Amino acid sequence: MRNIRATPCQMQPTSASLAHQSKKTDVNTPAVFGNYVDVYDIAQAVEDGATVKIYYESRLAKIALSEAGKKLVAELDEELEKEDLAETQKAKAKWTQLEALIGSEDRIRQVAQDIVAHFEQRQEVFDGKGMIVAMSRRIAADLYNEIIKIKPGWHNDDLKKGVIKVVMTSASSDGPKISKHHTTKEQRRALAERMKDAEDELKLVLVRDMWLTGFDVPCLHTMYIDKPMKGHTLMQAIARVNRVYKDKPGGLIVDYLGIASDLKEALSFYSDSGGKGDPAVLQEQAVQLMHEKLEIVSQMFHGFPYEHYFAADTSTKLSIILAAQEHILGLENGKKRYIDEVTALSRAFSIAIPHEQAVAVKDEVSFYQAIKARLVKFDSTGTGKTDEEIETAIRQVIDQALVTEQVIDVFDAAGIKKPDISILSEEFLLEVQNMEHKNIALEVLKKLLKDEIKARVKKNLVQSRSLMEMLEDSIKKYHNKVITAAEVIEELITLSKEIKRMDKESQEMDLSEFEYAFYTAIADNESARELMQKEKLRELAVVLFEKVKQNASIDWTIKESVRAKLKVIVKRTLRHYGYPPDMQALATETVLKQAELIADELTRMG
Repeated sequence: MRNIRATPCQMQPTSASLAHQSKKTDVNTPAVFGNYVDVYDIAQAVEDGATVKIYYESRLAKIALSEAGKKLVAELDEELEKEDLAETQKAKAKWTQLEALIGSEDRIRQVAQDIVAHFEQRQEVFDGKGMIVAMSRRIAADLYNEIIKIKPGWHNDDLKKGVIKVVMTSASSDGPKISKHHTTKEQRRALAERMKDAEDELKLVLVRDMWLTGFDVPCLHTMYIDKPMKGHTLMQAIARVNRVYKDKPGGLIVDYLGIASDLKEALSFYSDSGGKGDPAVLQEQAVQLMHEKLEIVSQMFHGFPYEHYFAADTSTKLSIILAAQEHILGLENGKKRYIDEVTALSRAFSIAIPHEQAVAVKDEVSFYQAIKARLVKFDSTGTGKTDEEIETAIRQVIDQALVTEQVIDVFDAAGIKKPDISILSEEFLLEVQNMEHKNIALEVLKKLLKDEIKARVKKNLVQSRSLMEMLEDSIKKYHNKVITAAEVIEELITLSKEIKRMDKESQEMDLSEFEYAFYTAIADNESARELMQKEKLRELAVVLFEKVKQNASIDWTIKESVRAKLKVIVKRTLRHYGYPPDMQALATETVLKQAELIADELTRMG
C-alpha cells in the first residue's frame, strides 16, 4: 500500500491500554501509528455508564514484606525495564529470590487468612466474584492449599463444583502439587462459564497470567494482587473489575505487594497520552464519601431516638423500624430523598468494607438499609424488586439478632394482619383505617390498590382508567397538602369499596368479566346511560362481545382489513340498538381498544 500511494493514511483502532513513552518504540503505540485521532478515556466511560470506578486498597500493613523483599522489588522494577528480560540472568536470579520471599510459608498463611476474611466481608455487602493474582504457579498452588485449610468446604475435586479453583497449566517437571491444578483448554472454558455465571458457587479463582486480559466477568468485584506488575499489563489486569453489573458500585484492587507506585506510573503514562480520569481511586476516598453520606442520612433522623434499636429484641426492632419509616414518610419529599441518600451510602460502604471505619458503622448502615428496603417495598412503580426479594433483603440487612429462616411478611412488618381472603375485605380496610402510623397505612393501601388496578388494566380498559384517575387524584391532593394522610386514606378506602362495587355489579348483571368490560366501554357516557337504560346496554354489550369474538382471527390487531371489518360491524350494531349518534364514533374506538386488550382470549374463544 505504501508503494502504491505516495502519502498513505494509516489508521488503527485499539482497545489496548495507552502505552507509555518508552525508549523501546516497539511497545509504544503512538510511535508506530502516530498520534491518537481520538481517546475514549476512563472518565468518559464511567460517565457514560460503560464501566464502573476502580478503587485501590493497600493491605501491606496486614501482610508485611521484609526489608530485603522490598529492596528486591525495587531492584527488580529497574531490571524489568531492560531489554531481553528472558536472557537477563541477573533479573532471573532476583525474580527467584523474590518468589522465595513472597512465597514463604508464613507469608502465604497470612495472605490466605487475610483474603478469606476480606472476601467474606465483601460478600456480605455485595455478592460477586474475586480473582487472586499470584507471582508463580507454585505460590498459586500453596495459596490454594492454605485457603482450603481455612475453608475446607470451598474445595471440590469436581471441575463443576467448588467455591475456589486454580486456573493455570503445568509442565511435567512441576511435580504433583502443581500439576494437579493443570487445566486443558476445554476445562478452562468450562471454568470461565462458571465464573461468568453470577449464580454459580464458584466465587474465587487463583491465576498467574491467565485471564488477566480479555476476560470479562461483570460480577467480578475484587482482585487481590500478589505479583509484581507494571505498565499496560497492570492496567489491563485491573480493568477486569471495572465491568458494569446490576448495582455494582465499583471494583476493588487489593494490593499485597506495594504496586501503588507502579500503578501511579502507569496512570501518568495514560494521562500523558490524553486520557482523563483515574482508573483507580484510593479506598480512603470511598471511606470519606461513606462518612459524608452517613452524616446526611443521620440528620434525616434528627429528633427521632433510634439508638436503643441496636440492643433491642427482635419484636422491638421491628417496631422501631416501623416508627422510623413513619418518621421518614413524614418529612418533606422524605421518601425519595432517603432512598437516594441511602443508595449512595450503600455504594460507598460496599467499597469501603472491610476498612475498619466501615466495620465500625456497619450496624448503623444496616439499620438505614432496613428502612430503605421497607420504603422500596411500598414503591408501586412496578419496576422494583419482587416482594420476596425485598423481604429477603430486609432479613439480610437487619443484624443477626433479627435474622431467622422465616421471611418477614410485609403485612406483619407493617403492623397489620395479612388478609386471608381479600385485600379489599371490610376487616382489612378497617384495620388499615385504624393503623397507628398513618403514613405507612397510606403506603400499604396505595401499593395494594395500584396492584389491584394494574391487574384490571389487561382486562377492562374503561374501569381501570377510571379507577387509576381516582387514585392519582387522591394522591395528588395529598402531595399538594390539600388533604391529610388520614383523609387520603379515607378516599382510598372509598376507592377500594368502588372496586368491590364494580366486581359485584358484573355478578348482579350476570355478565362474564369480558362481557362486563364491553358494557363499561359503551356505558362510559351519560347520554347513553340515560337514553338506553341499563338493561338495553347490557344486551348490547353481550351482542358486541359475541360479534367481535366471532370475527377476530389470528393477528387481527395488525391486519388492517380485519380491523376495518370489525369497525363496520361495531358501528352497525351500535346504530341498530339506538346508541346516541353523536357518541357512536367514540364508542366504536373504545370497543375496539377493549377488544385489543383481550385479543389473545378472543382468538382462542373464537
